[in-house]
Amino acid sequence: MSTEALLTVRKLGYTNVRHLTGGMDAWQKTGGKLLDLSLVEKEVLPESGVELPISWGDIGPKLIALGVIDEAKFKKAVKLTTEQEEILTKGSDKKIVIDATNGQFIVDMLWALGLAQKSIVYEEGPMGKEYKDKAGNFASTGGWSLARGAAMQYLNRYDLIPLTPEQQKKVGEIAQNVYRPCCGNSTWFPDCNHGMAALAAIELMVAAGIDENAIYRNVLALNSYWFSNTYVTIATLFARDGIAWKDVDAKRVLGKDYSSAQGAAAIAKKVGPLPYKPEQQGGGCGA
Repeated sequence: MSTEALLTVRKLGYTNVRHLTGGMDAWQKTGGKLLDLSLVEKEVLPESGVELPISWGDIGPKLIALGVIDEAKFKKAVKLTTEQEEILTKGSDKKIVIDATNGQFIVDMLWALGLAQKSIVYEEGPMGKEYKDKAGNFASTGGWSLARGAAMQYLNRYDLIPLTPEQQKKVGEIAQNVYRPCCGNSTWFPDCNHGMAALAAIELMVAAGIDENAIYRNVLALNSYWFSNTYVTIATLFARDGIAWKDVDAKRVLGKDYSSAQGAAAIAKKVGPLPYKPEQQGGGCGA
């Protein structure tokens, strides 16, 4: 590789770049293998989906009974499968599975739960402090139009997920490390639907005693299906450095440098346009 070519490749974001006399033949003889970036999407978004270590239980029926979800409005807004309608109206002990087809249902269900659940986030975070008097103006509150009545009457009101003070503290700590590509805020400031949905997922997993590393890994799976383009791009960056998606540090990837709107934009600029664009469902910030 010429010096000029070496510099060009490095500018594209590749960091593990070396000059090897003898070209491709010599490189392959040393055990080098070509990187097939077309496989990255399958690693990030497996066709079979990702199973979370938590179930819906009776969350759906409870949210309907309390009025957090107006059943008629929800069914009109979200095209439900037979299984999803059963989860909503009857509950289910099956594990939550997210895939390329059900992102909207998952985000809306978790959004409603995250809105209504009592949380340290709404007491000690920005929505309980500097923005307390404006809490109803955010997309996550004013934008929840699928309740009976105003969404704010349900915010931070119910103990739907039993959490000890220690568990609430853990929820807060994890929430501060989980960002989303639609804005620059962490889950500690859930001003949009994805923030509240991620909060609910964290709360469910903390209540279930799930290991912290596994919590980050599963929230990363949720974000990946909600924001497919972003995370396939991030995975491509890691792949160029020889790091498979299954081996990335989920906490690091969910942090500000990668998963905030600003971080994701910087990564996209570094990686450049991809030859493929996965479909995403649930990436919008409205019901």
